[in-house]
Formats: sequence, C-alpha cells, structure tokens
Amino acid sequence: MTATAKPAPLPQGFLAESLGRIQPSPTIAVTQKARDLKAGGRDVIGLGAGEPDFDTPDNIKEAAIAAIRRGETKYTAVEGIPELRAAIAAKFKRENDLQYTPSQCFVGPGGKAIVYNAMMATLNPGDEVIVPAPYWVSYPDIVLLGGGRPVIVETKLEDGFRLTPDALEAAITPRTKWIIFNQPSNPTGACYSREQLKALTDVLLKYPQVWVLTDDMYEHLVYGGFQFYTVAQVEPALYDRTLTMNGVSKAYAMTGWRIGYCAGPEPLIRAMTKLQSQSTSNPASISQWASVEALNGTQDFIPRFQKAFEERRDLVVSMLNQANGIECPKPEGAFYVYPTLRKLIGKKTPDGKVIATDGDFASALLEAEGVAVVHGAAFGLSPFFRISYATSNTVLEEACRRIQRFCSSLR
Repeated sequence: MTATAKPAPLPQGFLAESLGRIQPSPTIAVTQKARDLKAGGRDVIGLGAGEPDFDTPDNIKEAAIAAIRRGETKYTAVEGIPELRAAIAAKFKRENDLQYTPSQCFVGPGGKAIVYNAMMATLNPGDEVIVPAPYWVSYPDIVLLGGGRPVIVETKLEDGFRLTPDALEAAITPRTKWIIFNQPSNPTGACYSREQLKALTDVLLKYPQVWVLTDDMYEHLVYGGFQFYTVAQVEPALYDRTLTMNGVSKAYAMTGWRIGYCAGPEPLIRAMTKLQSQSTSNPASISQWASVEALNGTQDFIPRFQKAFEERRDLVVSMLNQANGIECPKPEGAFYVYPTLRKLIGKKTPDGKVIATDGDFASALLEAEGVAVVHGAAFGLSPFFRISYATSNTVLEEACRRIQRFCSSLR
C-alpha cells in the first residue's frame, strides 16, 4: 500500500459491539479541533480544555527528578506504591476527617481510570447507575461500556444545577447499583453545602443497595469561603458503600502526570486491583512519587491558584452576562461556567444559519469568531455551553469580547 492510498476498512463485525454504545470524548474532540485549526493558521481561542494553565509546582517536579535519580523506574504494586497509599490515607484524615487504611486506598492512571475500574469491577447487565445531568462526559459511556444502564437525572438552572432529594429518590429502582456524584461539578461548578448534601444522604440511607461514587476532583478549587464536604464525611453510615475519589490533576496542575486515587471498602479495592492488573497495571512510578510530594508537601500554592481562578470566574461571568441572550450563573467551584443560551435558540447568523441547538451555537461561534467552547448536549443538558476559564485574563477578555460580538450579530 502506498503512503497516499486509502486504508482498507476493517472487516464487518471485527470491532466490538460495545464500542458502538459510546462516542469519542466531546471535550477532547473540541480541544483537538482547536489545535488543528491553530496549526492551520486560524486565530483560535480554545476554551474547551479541563486543565489548569499553571505549571506543576517546582517541589513536585523536583520530587519526580529525585525519584528518577534514585532509580524508582521499575514496576510498582498494581494498586500503587505504599508511600502514596499512606499519603492518600493521611490526606483523607487531614482534610476530610475520613479514616482509611492504606490497604483501602487505590491509585489509578487518572481519575477516569478510577471510575472505569469501579464500574467494570461491579456492573452486571441491567444494573442502573444514576448520573445527575449535566455530567462529566465520560460517566454515561463508562457505565455503558460496563454493561450497565445510565439513568440520567436532569438538574435545573433554577436549582443551581443541584440534584434535589425528590429527583434522586424518584430515580432509584431495585436495579440501582450506584450513583455517581460530582462536586464541585464539571461542567457547572455547582457545589453542595453540608445541609444540601445531608438531604441527599438521608435519601440514600433508605436504599441499602445503592453505592456512591463521589468524584471530588475539584475539592480544593472553591471560592467565596465555601466549605467543602464529601459524602461519607457528612453521613458516616454510608462509609461502607462509598468510594471516595480524588486526584492530583486539578489542584496541583498535574493533568499530564495521570494520577487519580480513591478509598473505599477493601473488598471493592481488591476487585479494582484485580481488574487493573489485567489492563493498565500500575500507574507510572515517577508520577506516583511526584504525587507523594503533592499530597505530603507544601500546599501554599493552592490559595494562589484559587485566587487566580476566582478572579477569572468573576471576569467571565460579568462579560458573558453582558452578551445579548446569554445568562451565566456564578459557580462556587471548579474552573468552568455553564451559561444558558435559551434566548438565542431560533435566531440566525448573518449568513442565515439557524441556531436551533447549542451544538449549532458552538459551531457557528467557532466558524465566525474562532472561539472553541463545548456545547451543552455533550454534558446531557441543553441549551447551554461550557467554558473553561483556566487560561489568562487577557485571553479570557478577548474570548468574551468575541462571544459578545457574535451574540450581537444574531437576528
């Protein structure tokens, strides 16, 4: 075959049927499209990436370099090095008042791997997993890959995108095995107070077959004095059926290091370890040693990150609320906003394209102004779009000016 020849298609039936249940990650696709357009010479501002623009702190990088020089470059235990699992247990005790032993802690190659391993290790055909919407794009697809059925429960802008106790209870059936709970939320930045969380855990106490996977990845990125609580901390009676998940990606600017972690009942941890032993095996050894320093070392850069993100949040919320037809709530955490464009549905671009969906809006905005955002349908709730404000104030100001100009052009 020559270099320019079109590759032959795979034989019919060659690919797994399970692959047909899922779609490529929309957030990764948007980020890649922005990269491709930039490479082609377009002036594009990409606001689709879910990662901090800050560099990994120097003490963490130095710990990784020291680990390389010590020769920590071999395979490790599948579930993570003892030093990191001890650091994870200490973190949960120190910050969340949760008592876990290192044997209850597990390390995976990213937070996505934690969700994947937990679902793959526990789901049987027909098992239901409650996923509040809007959701992180991978939750439903991972459930589908595991043979389960995602039960999507839509939240409302008017409720601050928070799941209500009544909506949670209405979604529970005898087949419900898990609820995946994420706060601060990706994509909305929504957070739950202790009282709001307790109202949900009161519901879950009535249904002993329902386990909780709580994704606390953005725990440290909260603003305005908000106090973060996690599920098992608020309701200790759920401790034995809660998997508490976190990672170093967001708070420590370590997305590329690919380390997520969790703690939970030891039999579940053993099952996840068994699965990981036959898939990825251990996470990268050097990344693990860097994560030991992240959790055990100084945390003094986190308030600086928080302050920068809070300023950016306020800038973006203010400028988007000045755009015609956009309504942007102020989130309490993470580094995203999730504005509604319901007042723009049905309007037309100057060249006559109708904005019928949030996907139409995102496509037209990219084409007209070179601003890449992620449409709300990717997160299971329309008509909205997600902006990541994890970039400089200068870039955000220019992006918001372009969005304002685009919205003003719609008729």
